[in-house]
Amino acid sequence: MVPTALEQSVVDSIQRGGVVMLIGAPDTGKSTLARMILEAAATAGQTVAYVDGDLGQTTVGPPTCVGLKWIRSRNDLATLATADALRFVGSITPDRFRLQQVIGVASLVDQARADADLIVIDTTGAISGVVGQTLKYHKTELCRPDSILALQRGSELEPIIGMLERFFTVSVTTLPVHPDVLPVSPEERTAQRALRFAAAMGDRRQKWRVRPTVFAPSLPTGLDLSRLHNMLVGVHDGDGRCLGLGVLEYDDGALRVVTSVGEGMKGLRLGSVVLDCETWRTTTVNLQEIMFGLE
Repeated sequence: MVPTALEQSVVDSIQRGGVVMLIGAPDTGKSTLARMILEAAATAGQTVAYVDGDLGQTTVGPPTCVGLKWIRSRNDLATLATADALRFVGSITPDRFRLQQVIGVASLVDQARADADLIVIDTTGAISGVVGQTLKYHKTELCRPDSILALQRGSELEPIIGMLERFFTVSVTTLPVHPDVLPVSPEERTAQRALRFAAAMGDRRQKWRVRPTVFAPSLPTGLDLSRLHNMLVGVHDGDGRCLGLGVLEYDDGALRVVTSVGEGMKGLRLGSVVLDCETWRTTTVNLQEIMFGLE
């Protein structure tokens, strides 16, 4: 039986090894293809690092983060949602946080290089305009993939593919979207994201009182701390690692962080998301406006 283009891309990725990056618009099957590659590589006895850079619809780790998952056997696929390493970006879309998103992906790829036979990078669905092209350009520049698998329904990726082929020597393979891949409605995406936030925050949350000096970026002098109520934060240790998520709570003149990963906490990174801890729904805010009253 002649393999399909998708099946052949899986075989080629495993045989080639190195770093393979997946690009495509939302609902083109990037995560499904990634899992196919992971399963096949694990079956072949390879050690695979899966770097999930899709901030809004994460497979590894919570939304707003880039996650790394080590796949050393097929058993690890059962816990794909549990990240082995995280980088906090602070947004469910990369438009205002392009630097953090690119650096987060690149740093996890660098971390994985020494021990992985194969690194699979799943990217966001941002493919159009300045944001989409800038993200893909700099991820290619910093992650140095050996191959790129581009999933498209028509010709929507041609500007990005042309750009990458002009500026880099990377091999780009264009693949059709599988007919079984169906669009996910905005409501479904929101509901899925809420479930991931609930799982990330956990059932054993504690409240830790925090000083204004523990934040990055630093809080401006005189900031009304009540403006930070319900802001989502990345909880970090003292070695540059993100331990997980927390939500700020302002009450009776005190600022606290609600989190299940408080042990080892050294600092908090602010993003651009307000999280309702009852519904787990998000509101995107302008961090500059919160901090400085600027648009």
